[in-house]
Amino acid sequence: MYTMNSRNDPDRLTDAQQATLDFIREHLAAHDMPPALAEIARALGFPHTSSAQKCLQALERKGYVELLPGKARGIRLRSAARPIGDDLLRLPVLGRVAAGAPIGSGTDGGDVERHLRVEASLFKPRPDYLLRVQGDSMIDDGILDGDLVGVRRQPTAENGQTVVARLDGEITIKRLQHDADSIRLLPRNPAYALIVVDPNSDDFAIEGLFVGLLRTL
Repeated sequence: MYTMNSRNDPDRLTDAQQATLDFIREHLAAHDMPPALAEIARALGFPHTSSAQKCLQALERKGYVELLPGKARGIRLRSAARPIGDDLLRLPVLGRVAAGAPIGSGTDGGDVERHLRVEASLFKPRPDYLLRVQGDSMIDDGILDGDLVGVRRQPTAENGQTVVARLDGEITIKRLQHDADSIRLLPRNPAYALIVVDPNSDDFAIEGLFVGLLRTL
């Protein structure tokens, strides 16, 4: 029986090379640009930038990246570096969403900050856009300040789902709780009070459903 390993298969990635490739993918998804050499070394704990450079040169020889001479972030992923079977989504970043007191945010598609290429497998179901979280009211659900949350546009949600909601012209992300008589937006941090919505007087709408997140490094 023949077993492939890095010794008898020179094209197989070492652990360090795989970690470098994964970091490049994650940085591209979060920032829409490749990392600098120093950022790779720092993130992966390489003692010198020369170690990161050797990993990049090995990835180039094996067909995973192309290195562009003379550019500080001159790393381009080649087709071999794309995860097998994963689709890439191009999603707009439409502004901020409050994890705290509601804030203004453009989620109608009119104010696109930039687009990011992300792996579809990070979200379920697929999102329509991304918003950057501001605040810490959802930390018990693992949604942190600075995260990019994926939002699927839909005007309704089930009890207990996390939603992006518009309240009196401002945007917030909270867990939805409702019954026949009331609507409540629940924070997931005991330092924050719940928001009680009066459907008879408040301008309230569900903008979409939270479907996953990206965390910048």
